[in-house]
Amino acid sequence: MASPFPIPLNALRAIEIVARRGALAPAAEELGVTIGAVSQHLRRAEERLGMELFERTSAGLRPTPGLRAVLPQLTSGFAALQDGLAALKGTDEGVLNLTVGSVFASRWLIWRINKFTALHPDVEVRLNVTATMLDLSRPDVDCGIRYGHGNWAGLNAELIGGTQYQPVCAPPVAKLLKRPEDLAQVPVIQDETTMLSWEAWRAEVGLDPALKLAVGPTYSDASLAVDAAISEQGVLMMADMMSADAVSDGRLVRPFEQPVEGPQGYYLVTAKGRRETHKLRAFREWLKVEVPASVHGYVHQSRG
Repeated sequence: MASPFPIPLNALRAIEIVARRGALAPAAEELGVTIGAVSQHLRRAEERLGMELFERTSAGLRPTPGLRAVLPQLTSGFAALQDGLAALKGTDEGVLNLTVGSVFASRWLIWRINKFTALHPDVEVRLNVTATMLDLSRPDVDCGIRYGHGNWAGLNAELIGGTQYQPVCAPPVAKLLKRPEDLAQVPVIQDETTMLSWEAWRAEVGLDPALKLAVGPTYSDASLAVDAAISEQGVLMMADMMSADAVSDGRLVRPFEQPVEGPQGYYLVTAKGRRETHKLRAFREWLKVEVPASVHGYVHQSRG
């Protein structure tokens, strides 16, 4: 009887990693072998299957259409194996490994994570704060929070909030903003990383598209741009979810109170095929309660 696995499991894993990551090195690192060994895995697998799995291009290895079609099944299969082994060892429920961006971590999560741990003292939260989109199928990553449109390949994405946004600034700056047209005279902070659209907000409030906004300082780090707004350097476009705390304690105000609904938001993301664990389910349910409370529960600050 023919074997249902004509190629070794390690070779299959190498194929999956190279196809997903687009390079030999990540597979070599994860499998603990040399790049040459990974290359041999791929070559022998192609020989046994009697088909090419990768196109050799000047830009590197690219999965063939046939491999691309089955890649989600391979990825979810290995994710299920990892979860099964973790459950067998009984070590997967005590630690929630979460990857988040710096703004979400510093402006929202760090001030609230104690609420989650108070509700679930059996779960330790370990944060990996990075701007890099980590591979969520890794066994040492349970889930992530990402900002965008929610259409990442190979991931389940559940919107948790952050779709509304509007200008914010420090109270002294807000005194100069009686109407949206005053933005021509007050510096507008430039956040090079933002996905928030000034054009959409201008259209929402009926601001003349020909009106030139005053140009303020430019930052390549979103968290620094927020600090710039707090330190009275100008006006910044921010998601209401991220500005809620600073608005609540008076460091920032929303001078016009005219939010716009954007196509992007914050998503809880997991690799497709991952088992629904107690810790992940608990974190998801906590977010469903905590995010709306944080956005709508702040004390309104009026302009002086």
